[in-house]
Amino acid sequence: MPTSTKSPKSGVEAAPELESVAIPGRDHDVRRKRPPALSFLLKMETARQIARIVSLFAVDAASVYSAILAALCVKAALKDKWDFAASTQQAYHFATFAVLLTVLLFARSGLYAGRGSRPGLRAVFSSLFWVMFVAIIYAKADRQIFSSYYIFWGSMIFSIVIVGGARWLYERVTGVLLRAAGYHRRTILVGTNQHIDAVAHALAAGQDAAGSPLEVVGFISLTPRPDNGLRSLGDLADLPEIITEHGIDEVIIADPAFPQQQAVELVDVCHQRGVRVRIAPSTMEILVHRAEFVPGAAVPLFELRSPVFEGFDYAVKRSFDSIGAVLLLVLLSPLLLACALAIWATSRGPVFYRSIRPGIGGVPFACLKFRTMFDGAHDQQDALEHENEADGPLFKIRADPRVTPVGRVMRRFSIDELPQLWNVLAGQMSLVGPRPLPQRDYDQLEEWHRKRYLVLPGMTGLWQVSGRSGLSFDDLVRLDFLYLERWSVSLDLSILVKTIPAVLTRRGAY
Repeated sequence: MPTSTKSPKSGVEAAPELESVAIPGRDHDVRRKRPPALSFLLKMETARQIARIVSLFAVDAASVYSAILAALCVKAALKDKWDFAASTQQAYHFATFAVLLTVLLFARSGLYAGRGSRPGLRAVFSSLFWVMFVAIIYAKADRQIFSSYYIFWGSMIFSIVIVGGARWLYERVTGVLLRAAGYHRRTILVGTNQHIDAVAHALAAGQDAAGSPLEVVGFISLTPRPDNGLRSLGDLADLPEIITEHGIDEVIIADPAFPQQQAVELVDVCHQRGVRVRIAPSTMEILVHRAEFVPGAAVPLFELRSPVFEGFDYAVKRSFDSIGAVLLLVLLSPLLLACALAIWATSRGPVFYRSIRPGIGGVPFACLKFRTMFDGAHDQQDALEHENEADGPLFKIRADPRVTPVGRVMRRFSIDELPQLWNVLAGQMSLVGPRPLPQRDYDQLEEWHRKRYLVLPGMTGLWQVSGRSGLSFDDLVRLDFLYLERWSVSLDLSILVKTIPAVLTRRGAY
């Protein structure tokens, strides 16, 4: 039986220790290896793993071939030498090596792992970049002659769109099929009430977007029971019985200050029963990813530099923003023209609205938007403050009476933000970054909120792909911090791609 002890100094009852409880029908460690044939017969999971790897391989191979073919077709069309048969044959020639290289690098990045541990689009984009880089090095070493390097960077651009889109669609479709088949990953949260609430909220907010069949069965709290709508399953000492009774697949430690000794015991109990253990990261663990070792000190030290884009990082991000903004302006020019005509024809006032907002360092700039409200609507905001539905310093009204009918449609799909591509070209904004807030909202920020203004504001960000208006303001600011600490070009690409379905499904927008 589990026992509890009292500290001789404090008299406070210590947390009970975990006990290894025998599981009926299991008189050995489940980690012990079985003969391959017996393992296959006992686990239908093996067949599902094979089906997953084969299907993902087929998706990736078809997508890479399609990307190379698309790049070649575009080049042929621009040179007025359209020959689909020749492009198809040439694509097959290049795709043989490209598919093999892609599969190897994807496997190295864990992109063929199980659904619960498979990384997202960021790993896909990063791997595709390395595919292009390795392919160029190989071509140079093999002394192959190319009139230009278009086949490499052109194929990479199409691969980002096609492979990324195919992977996103695969996750959604398989998620629907798994849920229809009754498959769930059953999990429980372990920690203290405050952290359990935060992790449970984050999982609920991202569940629909991720399409993951994750089912939070309940929680085990080390402190007095939180009232979070989840089911309390008992004490930590009851974990072995809870795992068996509820068929738990994974345990999430939701407390960054979880006692070390109890964490070791928890991991051992879970692993003996074939249950995966995951940890929700703390702020310190996120910061450690960008810590740099400082040599020469008596004690090993790591320096946390300010998350400001400078030097090579700034050059890469600025180049990415400039090229991306030009391409988007060209591709979206018909839509921009149609919106401008619709605004001009349906309501009085200018087509564009210049919203003065604090930018990098709090310096104000004119943020361009399509006008979605009646002319002079800004003067009515004070009278509508009592109807504000947003959390924190934000101001949002779901049925704002100042919005025009055309403006309401544009807001639902975030089309009113597209003129900010000109702000990106002018160096006032970035394609991806913390969203700039109006002066009224900025004036109400707490001091810790303003760290998000260390970098250029963005047209889209983690806000837009992580629940949008459905999250609290503090959650949104924490997402900005996470972006600043983990920035990379692949992360920017991932956010841009994820913005498209977030906008089309109108998740949390109003």
